[in-house]
Amino acid sequence: MSLAITRRDLSAEALRGHARRCQDVQQACRLLALALVLDGASRTDAARAGGMDRQTLRDWVIRYNEAGVEGLLDLPRSGRPPRLNAVHLAELARLVEEGPDIEVHGVVRWRCVDLQAEIKARFDVDLSERQVGRILGQLEFTRLSVRPRHPQTDEAEQQAFKKTSQAW
Repeated sequence: MSLAITRRDLSAEALRGHARRCQDVQQACRLLALALVLDGASRTDAARAGGMDRQTLRDWVIRYNEAGVEGLLDLPRSGRPPRLNAVHLAELARLVEEGPDIEVHGVVRWRCVDLQAEIKARFDVDLSERQVGRILGQLEFTRLSVRPRHPQTDEAEQQAFKKTSQAW
């Protein structure tokens, strides 16, 4: 049984061109398999070249016939909803931006384990340290942090010391 690609707006060479330019690796493999089908390759060979089996290739041909190149993208999957909603994430981002208060939080800089405890206390959500780190990455926070300052630092005394000390 041969595959019937009814959509003829793109040739095999145009599909290969789309595969070179697309950002999604899976879509590129599907485009290359379809290009092989248009070139007259067998269904088994085209599926093997695309890293799939014959039935899967048939399904992608059907989706390509219906929706074109965009039909070869993966559809968003439903999954478990995130434990922290948008309001929680906004508050967590604000908390990280402001930094900890030593009297309230007992730390001079945030670590994942400290934020884990704070998330549990504020939102009643149990997360692992790794999940906290992943969430901070999604919020575009990096591991870099400013040097912590002692809460009893006297800025005027430090400046006076710098003025009176000798330069090397």
